[in-house]
Amino acid sequence: MLHCGSDPVEHLGQFRVARCDVCPSGLGQGHHAAIGVGVGDRWRRLAASWLAGNPSKRGSGMARDESIVRNHLLPVLGDRRLGSIAPRDVQVLVASWDGQAARTVRRQYGVLTAILNYAVASDLIARSPARGVRLPEPTQDKRRHIVDASELASLAEALGVRYAAMAYLGAVLGLRWAECAGLRVRSLDFLGRTITVSEQRTRGVGGRMVEGPPKSEAGRRTLSVPPELMEVLAEHLRRRAVTAADPDAYVFVGPQGGPLEYSGFRQRTWAPACRKIGLPDLGFHDLRRANATVLVRSGVDVKTAQTRLGHSDPRLTLGIYAQASTRADRDAAGRLAAELMPSASEPDSNAAQHWP
Repeated sequence: MLHCGSDPVEHLGQFRVARCDVCPSGLGQGHHAAIGVGVGDRWRRLAASWLAGNPSKRGSGMARDESIVRNHLLPVLGDRRLGSIAPRDVQVLVASWDGQAARTVRRQYGVLTAILNYAVASDLIARSPARGVRLPEPTQDKRRHIVDASELASLAEALGVRYAAMAYLGAVLGLRWAECAGLRVRSLDFLGRTITVSEQRTRGVGGRMVEGPPKSEAGRRTLSVPPELMEVLAEHLRRRAVTAADPDAYVFVGPQGGPLEYSGFRQRTWAPACRKIGLPDLGFHDLRRANATVLVRSGVDVKTAQTRLGHSDPRLTLGIYAQASTRADRDAAGRLAAELMPSASEPDSNAAQHWP
């Protein structure tokens, strides 16, 4: 058995990452002994040590970072020695990402700087070369489609009885796909009309599904549910012949009765349903955007919207998900005119006067 006191490595793609058989995740460093990395070592060894030593990363976050390291950093920096990388090298690397979205470039640069800061904290280098680097300014994402009630009903119908309720959970409660996939019968309180979000299923390294709690404390939440949606969920469980006597049963399962797998769901169920209703680019996350937009448009205070969506920062609620609708924009214009131009907004018998 491998353990953290040794210096084992396992080939993962193009680089080596330390493994630990006694850790639940299989990745040892961070809360165990550090993987030995010296000043003269290649950068790929530092990257492997950083990946293995980040216990706060789980599921999709770890998979994303591993993909960035493997695809965007190692091909250029992998064989460089730690002390040989200068700020100019970092700037050249960032410049080579030209053509990618600004947010993508900033995310990749964020992983690079985290690894270099890890080297500084480990006394491997005195100063990070990731400094004074010019990054592209993020641009406003193209407007995503916000589904209305009719489109939501059509989507639910296209998904079929097995997954129709998921569409309503996404739009009416703002649940993420991973949160829907992690729901168990014990999460539903039909008497109190609430749903508790405490587990999720996300994609991990290599596309494997990983179960665990939400990534932030704000993600753990109990939501009030409208009676109409509770009835939809009750009917869903009746169809599956699942009752409160099965508290650990998943609310939604795959075609063979096992836990949901994201890739299979997206390819075989979600994408065909979206094409069927004429919204081929619709993502499950767009249902959350619809939820946030309706909350804001309906006058729900930001704090309540933030809590229901499970955001740790209210700026996420307003800046990322909520899109101003045309109706809300016109209502706002009318209120501004009534407040600041009251006389101009009233009928005037002389309004028909012409220019001389």
